[in-house]
Amino acid sequence: MKIDLNCDLGEEAGNDEAIMPYITSANIACGFHAGNENVMRATVRLAKQHGVNIGAHPGWDDRENFGRLEMNVSAEDAEEIVYQQIEVLAQIVKEEGAKLTHVKPHGAMYNQAAKDRVLADAIVRAVKRISAGLILVGLAGSGLCEAGAVGGIQVAGEGFPDRAYNPDGTLMSRSKAGAVIESPEEVAANALRLIQDGILFGERVVYVETLCLHGDNPRAAENARILRDAMKKNGVTVQGFSRR
Repeated sequence: MKIDLNCDLGEEAGNDEAIMPYITSANIACGFHAGNENVMRATVRLAKQHGVNIGAHPGWDDRENFGRLEMNVSAEDAEEIVYQQIEVLAQIVKEEGAKLTHVKPHGAMYNQAAKDRVLADAIVRAVKRISAGLILVGLAGSGLCEAGAVGGIQVAGEGFPDRAYNPDGTLMSRSKAGAVIESPEEVAANALRLIQDGILFGERVVYVETLCLHGDNPRAAENARILRDAMKKNGVTVQGFSRR
């Protein structure tokens, strides 16, 4: 059994160097919800140093709320917002002699696209404008993954071991108690459940291809270390995703 382990980085949370050795894919903030070109370049170099997949992590232009406030924009504007962010990171990646492998929307954009097909399609169009060879990461079983597949790009269904789920397979709102799992041991146990049992959507079970750890979690590096140990003990190979 194999799984990719990704983390949202370049958000100036101070954990990037400690986390990078444990992950296989890095989602790098593209300057709208967090980061800037200098931070992007430093994070790209760090990922390249550790042999970690490099991905773009575009979000709403909303630093005040860290991109976690839902926004209502036209499909055309959403496409351009996403495209601009990926383009900036893609250029930096090229200059650093690295390769851009994937795109994963951030925060509210990610959650909105999971259920808003118009937004999801706009994101897919933006990704394809950069390269149809990029992998789109979305909530496993969501409309974003469906939009990517219909749009002809490879998708990777994602699970969140450090987050609690609603009964319908969506993520529990951070405003609710228990939405964020704090204990590294519980995070590791939840990761194994996601890999082995999948996520239940009604009568449909969806399995994950990648797991996300949030880089802004104060215990992110500890979560990553303990999770990797748990994966090894349970015969799970942690390996970066690649083109099929």
